[in-house]
Amino acid sequence: MNYFKNSKFRTGSWITLAHPAIAEIMAKSGFDWLAVDLEHSVITIAEAEQLIRVIELSGVKPLVRLTSNNSDQIKRVMDAGSHGIIVPMVNSKSDLERAFNALKYPLSGSRGVGLARAQGYGSNFEQYLDWQEESSLLIAQIEHIDAVNNIEEIFAFEGLDAIIIGPYDLSGSMGIPGQFSDEKYLQAIEKINVACREMDIPKGIHIIEPNIDEANLRIEEGYQMIAYSLDIRMIDSHCRALQAEIKTK
Repeated sequence: MNYFKNSKFRTGSWITLAHPAIAEIMAKSGFDWLAVDLEHSVITIAEAEQLIRVIELSGVKPLVRLTSNNSDQIKRVMDAGSHGIIVPMVNSKSDLERAFNALKYPLSGSRGVGLARAQGYGSNFEQYLDWQEESSLLIAQIEHIDAVNNIEEIFAFEGLDAIIIGPYDLSGSMGIPGQFSDEKYLQAIEKINVACREMDIPKGIHIIEPNIDEANLRIEEGYQMIAYSLDIRMIDSHCRALQAEIKTK
């Protein structure tokens, strides 16, 4: 059963700092999932494995946002124990097919078979074989106007589990970076929303600044995958708010 369809919404966040304590603190706070961000951080594969381990052992679903749609990286993060991948810049059905093939073993895909943490270092291969076929997650980032123009063919791909909108890159690809009230941007978002509704695709969005009101609004709008801020923004914004309040005393 689709992890994101199986709930009204699930909240998660982005991890860009490599220290395991960050992952443990966030995992213990009550998030449903946490994504290790390899696209916009300096986290290495070895550090990603440690973060995945901490998240999973804390009872939270670990995901990895890839640097790019790279089959070698997909194989390595899945072998490290990630429960799924978030693929940047999915602009066509062929982009999605390439990621799916790297995610799944034959016969569904073409991922090379190895024995690592995900397979219990060899002791749980049979169980993992079944699990990866049924439960590993493929999440596409819709963050370019080309993806919006190809949205129906992307959403028709059977192996897609959810999508997440990248507001900044999407607006940038339209020549209006960060202008989220622009009519062209709003029309693109509406096209995505209509396609999600009509084709029953769970939709997600990244709320960059930690803002509870915006999170509640997105839930009311039907977003099922709520990516609530990221480690560095939560730390920074809380520290600044605290200092601003203290210095008024």
